[in-house]
Amino acid sequence: MKNKKQRSEFRLLKQLCEIHAPSGHEAPLKEFLLAYIKKEKKHWLSQPEIMEGKGFQDCVILKFGKPRTAIYAHMDTVGFSVRYFNQLVSIGSPDAETGTKLVGHDQLGPIECELEYDKEDHAFYKFGRAIDRGTTLTYKIDFRETKDFIQSPYLDDRLGVFNALKIAESLRDGVLVFSCWEEHGGGSVPYLSKYLYKKWNVHQALISDITWVSDGVEHGKGVAISLRDRNIPRRSFVNQVIAIALKNKIPHQLEVEGSGSSDGGELQRGTLPIDWCFVGAPEYGAHTPHEKVHKKDIETMVALYKKLMKEL
Repeated sequence: MKNKKQRSEFRLLKQLCEIHAPSGHEAPLKEFLLAYIKKEKKHWLSQPEIMEGKGFQDCVILKFGKPRTAIYAHMDTVGFSVRYFNQLVSIGSPDAETGTKLVGHDQLGPIECELEYDKEDHAFYKFGRAIDRGTTLTYKIDFRETKDFIQSPYLDDRLGVFNALKIAESLRDGVLVFSCWEEHGGGSVPYLSKYLYKKWNVHQALISDITWVSDGVEHGKGVAISLRDRNIPRRSFVNQVIAIALKNKIPHQLEVEGSGSSDGGELQRGTLPIDWCFVGAPEYGAHTPHEKVHKKDIETMVALYKKLMKEL
């Protein structure tokens, strides 16, 4: 019975990981989200207003009650674009070894091919026919669950999306933002944050994304609260986040990095006075086909977000 419960608990995460939606091709995940929200929202504590379509491209906004804080979760993943003569061009920064299975679909049908590299580390595909140029390819999903871990391609950032959907179940006041293009330079967050700021004066943001296991951030020690990455958020706001974690005795780790970025970087580079903090589970194997996250870190991520959305 316990194993069945575990499989059911992360079934949504598995479904999210299986959707082909690299940067620029987020529409399939958008359609999944809209269908999921339509089906599940009757079970939620509050009913959201849904913003999507014209003016939002492939992004989705869910507004609950009187929002003070927004959660940003990006929908896209890394992958590859088919170029010419079996060549591949990276989408974002994929990190995969020779022989990795890649999947996609062109006008001739479904594709499952292998990734290859030449001596100069240029990427190619190995397949029985030419693939239409411009076709996007992503890692073939191998979703693995053990007692303590979830391992799968694209936990970055389908786990962030999963977290936001879990928060939706009991959210009274707040905004959930499902953004695009984060892995390949961004572009949607500036207009989305402007909309939230002008419409509802939302000037606080939490970045529901996945960070790295490092020499100072470990598996199973709790969700990571980032003090900085390449960007440096306003410390007084980050201190509020830490204080709420301490008050509610939620296991967490403080992260300090000098590289890496997220949708928070776009907020900081923007023209609006929006405070932000990156709060996410650490993973091993970022951008590889073998991303791995400890279940305790997922649990503490969801638990902390629930408190933050009530208390910030």
